[in-house]
Amino acid sequence: MIHPSYVELMKVVNDNVNVGEEPVVNSRYSIVAATAKRARQIVGGAEPLCNYSFGEKPLSIAVRELYERDLVILTDEEAAEKKVMVDEAKEIIAEHEAKERALMEERDNALLEASGMSSDSEEDTVEE
Repeated sequence: MIHPSYVELMKVVNDNVNVGEEPVVNSRYSIVAATAKRARQIVGGAEPLCNYSFGEKPLSIAVRELYERDLVILTDEEAAEKKVMVDEAKEIIAEHEAKERALMEERDNALLEASGMSSDSEEDTVEE
């Protein structure tokens, strides 16, 4: 017998569903699709989210990740919310990096001016 079973995995995945809500997973197919997708990510170089033994197959690792709640299957709504949050975070990071580059450039220019050199005169000095 395979451990954990499909029934056990479905209970774990649907554990936080409130009474009256639609379960996250309704079928074995959803479990198979999610673990197969995660196994492909592991094969592609993604780091496993749980402890594993050398030589353990990626699918077994993916099943354990799901069973130990290291891997979560999201509803379509949850996935959309996460995508919005990730996109917003990427925008904030990009803005921060642009500001940081501008500040570093200003600092470098100020240092060059303080030393009596400008970025143009530095190039002239190198060419002579």
